[in-house]
Amino acid sequence: MLSRIFLPTIFVLLLYGFTVSTNFKDVAAGVALFMFGMLCMEQGFKVFSGGTLQGLLGASTDKLWKSLSFGLVSTSLMQSSSLVSVITISFLSAEMIGLAQGIGIVFGANLGTTTGAWIVAGFGLKVNISSYAMPMTVFGVLCLMQSSARLKGAGWILVGIGFLFLGIHYMKEGFSAYAQHIDLTAYAMTGIAGLLVFTLVGIVATVVMQSSHATLVLTITALAAGQVTYENALALAIGANVGTTITAILGSISSSISGKRLAGAHLIFNLVTGVIALFMIKPLMASVEAIAATVGIGADDYTLKLAIFHTLFNLLGVALMLPMIQPMVRWLEKHLRSESIERDVPRYLSAASLELPDVASHAALKETRHLFNNAFNLVCHGLDLRRRVVQGETDLQTLIDLPAELIDIDLDDQYTRMIKDIYGANIEFISKAQASASAEYAERFALLRRANIDIVAAIKATKHLRKNMHRYSRSPNPAIRREYNRFRVRAASVLRALASLNDEDDPVVTLLSLDQIKIEAVDAADHASSTIDQLIRRGEISSQMATSLMNDGIYVREIVEHLLAVAEAIIRASLPQGELLGNEMMLKIEDIADIARSMDGAAVTADTEYER
Repeated sequence: MLSRIFLPTIFVLLLYGFTVSTNFKDVAAGVALFMFGMLCMEQGFKVFSGGTLQGLLGASTDKLWKSLSFGLVSTSLMQSSSLVSVITISFLSAEMIGLAQGIGIVFGANLGTTTGAWIVAGFGLKVNISSYAMPMTVFGVLCLMQSSARLKGAGWILVGIGFLFLGIHYMKEGFSAYAQHIDLTAYAMTGIAGLLVFTLVGIVATVVMQSSHATLVLTITALAAGQVTYENALALAIGANVGTTITAILGSISSSISGKRLAGAHLIFNLVTGVIALFMIKPLMASVEAIAATVGIGADDYTLKLAIFHTLFNLLGVALMLPMIQPMVRWLEKHLRSESIERDVPRYLSAASLELPDVASHAALKETRHLFNNAFNLVCHGLDLRRRVVQGETDLQTLIDLPAELIDIDLDDQYTRMIKDIYGANIEFISKAQASASAEYAERFALLRRANIDIVAAIKATKHLRKNMHRYSRSPNPAIRREYNRFRVRAASVLRALASLNDEDDPVVTLLSLDQIKIEAVDAADHASSTIDQLIRRGEISSQMATSLMNDGIYVREIVEHLLAVAEAIIRASLPQGELLGNEMMLKIEDIADIARSMDGAAVTADTEYER
């Protein structure tokens, strides 16, 4: 409702400004160009945040000072603390970093925002940067026309810088023209009232433009043109710092609880820093004067003094809040908890992750594993087996001659509670990620989509098998009971083998182990078919029992095939080289069948002895 009112109101106010003042058009156009330049730069930097991102994160966030440095450097390069905050939320949602590291990045990002003020105040207003804008735009467009993704990324960055420079130029020219016709300093306010009012104006301006950088640049250009007083400019800078948290909060709405905690930490930090700056405005201003005199900044160079002030109060905030990171983590974990719900929900997916293919594929992989873990339970219980038995040391063959223990489970209800929401979210997330992904990532997303479909198919096959299995796995007829228990053991053996693969770190060994599991599964299926024929000839089972065995044997085969397909897709999607390494290492279907047949002759003698 608010968004429907908010946007038209902004349009009406802009139209009114355009009609009453030509100079307003210049300022508004400058802000628009500056923000468009930021969007272009963000688009370009996303291209360079691909496969190496996770390794860079691991090396850059294992210590607090590294997290701070990562936030500082990335924000200085991207010139967008909001982008860094949203990206950090996506890292947290995908569990690529912990909450403490995420908070460290946010603190560093706040320091990184100060570089923008220095660039504009120290360079942008003292040099005719519009003369640099056109060449950068030309070279940027040339790069955008190339087929290379990295050249396109460089092109977006160059075009973005060009528009940033143009935006600063138009804002500067607009405010300079204002000085000839109207004096905006007539609206200046002094004292506490001025601090509070202009801090609020800074917050509102940042919320509207979704960029503290844009608010700061607007403030600095207005200050340079003498259209805002130095004291009011300081308050606007404080407001911009607080207002930038809105973007992080909006980005956390669709994220996991970890993302919401990070947004909370960001809000706490910026609010505390803003309050400290307001209360200590006089000492901070005195410190600015002392620093300016020491480094030779002129007494009337208020734009550079504003840059010093912006850096100073952010440094003060970081210094005061750094010792509070661990208590803040504990407080956020205590007061921001996952809702207690009866249905399991996605844990690692967030809208922010979609902006970065590497993070999106990592999140989709973890969520697919989460879904598979839930499905593991459902298949076990659907086969009247406890998970601890399947994953334990019990000899599964001992279950063949014993009546099965009945596990009371409603598979439809459990599917709704444990599978449905996660499955739907995974398919939707993967579809959105795949739409804009490069060929390498598109293959990974295709594998994960297939894995999710196979997980659901395995559960449905278990549901179909369960009806007759309940009847025959406890039957007084030892022959039919033994065959249905063999069905259970076949599926359980595959589940146990797949669970053991989680302990293997080498992907090549994992793929070879999966081939061995496939061979054993095909061999077991062949033996099951030949056993049914023998039981019919001996008259140990009725024709109705034989029909049930053959039909349910198909469901068992489907369960096994879908489980193996899920494991293969997950392994291949997690490999650095994606499907290429997977295709090189995996055996073909016909190879597996040939190996199984060659093993069959050696197994017949042992199987005949078991039947006797």
